[in-house]
Amino acid sequence: MKTDPTDTGGLFVGRRPGTRPIRYRALPRFRGALRQRVDRGMALGILGLMVVVNLLYWGPFPVAWMWIGSQVEGVTDSTFAGIIVAFLGLLFTLIAGLMVLRRLDLMWILVRRAAGYDQRSGMIGRVFAVTAVIGATLFFGWLFFIGGLTPQLAPGT
Repeated sequence: MKTDPTDTGGLFVGRRPGTRPIRYRALPRFRGALRQRVDRGMALGILGLMVVVNLLYWGPFPVAWMWIGSQVEGVTDSTFAGIIVAFLGLLFTLIAGLMVLRRLDLMWILVRRAAGYDQRSGMIGRVFAVTAVIGATLFFGWLFFIGGLTPQLAPGT
């Protein structure tokens, strides 16, 4: 079998990295049905926490950074400074949130495996999709019925 890159035109033709079958040193111990139920509950809790963190992207994070930006603008009398602080703060908050979500996703995979499922992939993509639909629905509901596109539905001032 030719595996030297100089023999194969510079290509590695063996197994792709990360595709080797899983081999345990010893078979995992079965800890009982109660332990698996606890692990399933923990997995559900972690999934719920992922949904909550994702929903923070659709309201609390942007509103908080708009408020902070307005405070900076009030102190410095510079609208540009307020916008820059709000934008960069929101950007770094979203990146930090993604890092937290990734760690939660990896924890969810491990807890699902402990619960007896052959879990190989996470839920972060599906959670993003569901929370995007929920967030967009709430935003457009607010925009059309509360926010100001329909002044006749807004309470009188």
